[in-house]
Amino acid sequence: MDRSTNQQYLAEDMQRLDEMLARVTKSDETLSRYLTSGGDMQLLNLACGACNEAGTLANFFGRFNKKSADNRKLKFVGLDIRAREIADAAARFRGNLNAEFEFLRGDATKLHDHQQLPSEFDVVFVRHQNLWNGKSDWEKIYHKALEKLSPNGRLIITSYFDREHQQALEVIKEQGGELVVTEANEMSRELPTPGKFVDRHVAILKRQSSL
Repeated sequence: MDRSTNQQYLAEDMQRLDEMLARVTKSDETLSRYLTSGGDMQLLNLACGACNEAGTLANFFGRFNKKSADNRKLKFVGLDIRAREIADAAARFRGNLNAEFEFLRGDATKLHDHQQLPSEFDVVFVRHQNLWNGKSDWEKIYHKALEKLSPNGRLIITSYFDREHQQALEVIKEQGGELVVTEANEMSRELPTPGKFVDRHVAILKRQSSL
């Protein structure tokens, strides 16, 4: 695939992700109310790789308070264990999209080791979670993600595969999460691997009140 084709695919994928986020957040009354309140927001993107979605997320969550001269201030933190990808993300995304960006190299299973992280986040986002690639690690990631949520915070995930998405929802519930809404993206782009699609499913979850 040449560079121009890849960029076209990426742009189309990001547009569809934006549309899916708009759909699922409308089904979450608490999140919708918060987004339109115009308050500041802190967003953590876990296992983000080169974080192609950073601009889309910053634009989506930063555009709800346009009536005020001082728009929502969005603190965006991306974290991934791979140094090269994190360096690439840091070079591409800076504070020019209604957001302050910070990209950290780190292990998402050990968020407590990252003292520079805020104590809580309004949204924790995981794009294309890979439960199939190490269930025990992802159990830890989901648990840590839920721990990092503010009282009304939300964990938002997307998945490549139908079955893996359902498995991820089950595991997150076991770790103390509660499903708010999940939707399939019928317009998702099919990839060469059978049954694999870009952002095939998007789900919003919250922390169980007992946690």
